[in-house]
Amino acid sequence: MTVFAFTFYLFAITTVVGGLFTVVSRNPVHSVLWLILAFLSSAGLFVTLGAEFVAMLLIIVYVGAVAVLFLFVVMMLDVDFAELKAEMTKYMPLALLIGVVIIMQLALALGVWGFSDGYEARIAAPAGDVSNTAALGLLIYDKYIMLFQLAGLILLVAMIGAIVLTLRHRVDIKRQNVLAQMYRDPAKAMELRDVKPGQGL
Repeated sequence: MTVFAFTFYLFAITTVVGGLFTVVSRNPVHSVLWLILAFLSSAGLFVTLGAEFVAMLLIIVYVGAVAVLFLFVVMMLDVDFAELKAEMTKYMPLALLIGVVIIMQLALALGVWGFSDGYEARIAAPAGDVSNTAALGLLIYDKYIMLFQLAGLILLVAMIGAIVLTLRHRVDIKRQNVLAQMYRDPAKAMELRDVKPGQGL
């Protein structure tokens, strides 16, 4: 076994194990840590494929921002996970049905999978003077610009939806009314009292 094959299998097995334990782990903090391991292993796979820029993006964006954000949210929010699991058991039959349908669709898609003629020559052909980053930029911002913009719009809608769903208005706490403070009349807000010596307010 060559060094390249050993590295590939090592990263591939680590990615699959990290993804599996992300799903089956009982502790949410451990799930996020397993997810970080899966991201790092995926970045290693991208390095073995020669896509160093994508690997660095995966580490910087997903490991450095998204996964750490998940970790902070899980650790700081007071979430009753026992209640969430109890709610999840009600929807388990529907989830299993959807999972079976997705597995059947993947099996149908992979059953007819095939490579086009001449793919070996295209893979072995040199990329020329275009670097990895330039080729990726031309692909995203030229050929698939509409899909890229639509993906950003979908993420924006998902972010707004998450904010709306988690927004809670508590009535048992005291809040500031900023507009009332800004629009108040200083002549009515202050009162000058003439306090005589030895006399309190």
